[in-house]
Amino acid sequence: MCYLLHLASSLTLSEVRSMLPAGMSAHALAPDDDRRLRRQFRPARTVLEILIGPCSCDLVLERDPVGHAEERALRARYAALRLSRPAIIRAIDAHRARADDCPLEPPAWWQRALADFVAEHARNAGPSIYWLRFAPGAAGTPPPDALPAERRELTVADVAAHPGGWLVEDVPVRVGR
Repeated sequence: MCYLLHLASSLTLSEVRSMLPAGMSAHALAPDDDRRLRRQFRPARTVLEILIGPCSCDLVLERDPVGHAEERALRARYAALRLSRPAIIRAIDAHRARADDCPLEPPAWWQRALADFVAEHARNAGPSIYWLRFAPGAAGTPPPDALPAERRELTVADVAAHPGGWLVEDVPVRVGR
């Protein structure tokens, strides 16, 4: 259980991957999940996850290699969901897994990198939808059947002006030029 960022794009997975900054990766959803979300995010060609290491937590929580403050925050969320101790341990272990080539940077750094990607993506693909959610499992966990009713419309300029504030948990955001 971690944060996951979804992108509904008119580009292919490989086209999105070619634009991502170092340390971020894009992964396809399972075919059924992709089809279901594409129906809700028209005219998306693909829906994928954008990750920093094993999840998207670095956009929201600062990694604390000494005090593990972000792990305490995640444990509190897991406890509120009434997860069992073994499930919490598995979730924290999955969160800890980091790719060797993934730099350890504060959320503001990743938010700026994402904002730069959003601008480049909008130039190439036009409007797209970004959706940050707290997932009940690791990357690849199926999204819920119903998307949140609340939606936001922003421009690339809005994202660039507020790289740390435009992406709100559980609120799909359509970003256009």
